[in-house]
Amino acid sequence: MTSPSAHAVRQYASSTGRLTARMAIHAYGTNPQDWFSWLGERLPLAGRVLEVGAGTGELWRRVRHDGLELTLTDFSAAMCARLASVPGARVRRCVAGALPFVDGSFDTVVANHMLYHVDDPAAALRELARVLRPGGRIAVATNGLAHMTELRELGTRIGRPDLIAWRGFTAGNGPGLIAAAFSGVRVEEYPADLAVPSVAPILAYLGSMADEPLTEAQVAAVEGIVAERIAADGVFRVRKHTVLMTATR
Repeated sequence: MTSPSAHAVRQYASSTGRLTARMAIHAYGTNPQDWFSWLGERLPLAGRVLEVGAGTGELWRRVRHDGLELTLTDFSAAMCARLASVPGARVRRCVAGALPFVDGSFDTVVANHMLYHVDDPAAALRELARVLRPGGRIAVATNGLAHMTELRELGTRIGRPDLIAWRGFTAGNGPGLIAAAFSGVRVEEYPADLAVPSVAPILAYLGSMADEPLTEAQVAAVEGIVAERIAADGVFRVRKHTVLMTATR
């Protein structure tokens, strides 16, 4: 089985396209409050803030951060180039397990849907704790094993079970891993599912997950399955299981 970090390199090292396509499907969320604004309301945003594995920086394009000393990191050169366009942010290219900052550098550290991309989440959390000041806050988001069940089942039905496989750092083991390095762990679930009205967003999402492109036969199979479900229900429904975990250094 490919390691989480090796998979992340294949997916994200040279382009932001896969992540952008993957985020697009969440426009069909059933919660009128999108994920980024929901998350932004719950972040302890003051002083020196670090986001590790910040991707395209979409959080900070949705959440006001004037008045913060904002630092964004990512291992990917392509992501860092995109992050450079976030107003007022300092950008550093690095991996989560070896941050180029002295102890206690930040008041808040954010790890938004990225710890499942590291090979040793416990070690990465210890590194996040190191760069937080005493009393500083961490905010970590991840998914549960039941997240996107319908899309995972689609992959299996077309002979591509490799497309979606949640493992590593999840909503199930996350609180315990965080508690080993922080105190006062609190877990809150983001209440939303997806109601997708057409096949195109489904195919774009699955395509963004695939190291090997879908074949014509696999695309046709997805189109048939999704069209049948939409004809019966009006939309293709996808269950989500996304949680935010916060704690104190």
